[in-house]
Amino acid sequence: MGTSKQRWRISFHKSPSKQPPIPIEFVCPISGSLMADPVIVSSGHTFERHCVHACKSLSFTPVLPDGSIPDFSTVIPNLALKSTILNFCRSSFLDPPKPINFLTAENLVFTLKATRNPQNLAKDTARFNGVRVIQSETELNRVPSHISTSSEESVTPRSGPTYYSSSSASDVETLNPNSIEEDELLVKLKSSQISEQEEAVISFRKLTRTREETRFQLCTPRILSALRVLITSRYVSVQVNSVAALVNLSLENRNKVKILRSGIVPSLIDVLKSGFQESQEHVAGALFSLALDDQNKTAIGVLGALPPLLHALRSESERTRHDSALALYHLSLVQSNRAKLVKLGAVQALLGMVKTGHMMGRILLILCNLAASSEGRAAMLDGGAVECFVCMLRKGEFDSESTRENCLAALYGLSHGGLRFKGLAKEAAAEELLIQVEEMGSERARDKVRKILEVLRQKDEEDEEVDWEKLLNSDDEISQARISSS
Repeated sequence: MGTSKQRWRISFHKSPSKQPPIPIEFVCPISGSLMADPVIVSSGHTFERHCVHACKSLSFTPVLPDGSIPDFSTVIPNLALKSTILNFCRSSFLDPPKPINFLTAENLVFTLKATRNPQNLAKDTARFNGVRVIQSETELNRVPSHISTSSEESVTPRSGPTYYSSSSASDVETLNPNSIEEDELLVKLKSSQISEQEEAVISFRKLTRTREETRFQLCTPRILSALRVLITSRYVSVQVNSVAALVNLSLENRNKVKILRSGIVPSLIDVLKSGFQESQEHVAGALFSLALDDQNKTAIGVLGALPPLLHALRSESERTRHDSALALYHLSLVQSNRAKLVKLGAVQALLGMVKTGHMMGRILLILCNLAASSEGRAAMLDGGAVECFVCMLRKGEFDSESTRENCLAALYGLSHGGLRFKGLAKEAAAEELLIQVEEMGSERARDKVRKILEVLRQKDEEDEEVDWEKLLNSDDEISQARISSS
């Protein structure tokens, strides 16, 4: 046994630091490297920007490890993930990742494509090396201007719709010469004088209120860039009228995707969090309008709009509350946003609002969407949604027949919850009540009731041996075990 002096000897030799594991969501599925310029595509997947451009350039669609196939028709900078990756690198003492150039990305994609289709290797190699036959003068002179070297640049190609795989009108930006009207408006919007800014946004709001073609013609990158600055102005009139003008622009379907790609949504979210009350009313309307386009739904959720929209449901302004609820309804049609809402604890908040009769019809629509996903359904079953909906049906205190139908639709969504739903419905005496509702509701309501009753009356082999009391109490026992262990 050594001496105490030897036993307590301290070594100052620095052992090599162990590199922390890199989260898989920080790694591009194509390059296999930490992403420096992540972008989110229409399907909700995230890739390194130049890897996406390379896939589109080589007409290649990869199959991801989980079997899903990405959709590259829309490309939006994932600024939230980029910031998270940089923070991770700083906290882990790692050098920030450097974006791969387009040629490197194209080499990677070419290799993947050749591996998948070895029979086309010769043809692809010839094309890749630039010896393919040029079929037209247009093709010969085409410049790959869709390749961007900066994550802050717009993802809209400047050479027209040639590089788009989607034929949607909203994807196509026509290059018209700058109009005199646009130039004059820009001078005032960018003025350093607050009075001129105010005059410009008020005039712009009036111009776009009823004239549909004007909305389309003036929804340009330069105008949107100027509005993005004014939206967060500390002057009430400038902020309010800027957001109101943007709402007018968003009413034109051809503008919706263009507005989102301009990078203006984060500014709208900031105003919804801490802007003037009237501005918040307009922001809720703008997000509702933008969410109507399917191409925007995933991106709006990724950009962080869901938490402030949930908070806005408690706003003092009725207009803000109602437009926020409609925005959440359309955003929750997308699975990725449903999962985010569940993680945010939206189910308990929404059920609490339903119980108090707060915007019951609109909130039930959101809950219907959440009930369509497995995680939303589980959270609702655990949160007492079955008992809540059955109690509402029993009282019959609905403001309209459509609200009753929405309640039954939400209950029908929960009926896909298997034995757990059956046990909760049995405890709430739902079957007896539903038989009564079936006799007096609308045709749509009766149809939902019949489907729910079919689920409740369906006899499975395992169903016959279920101890309902034990099933219903199982969650309580698990919760108590977790509490005692902690």
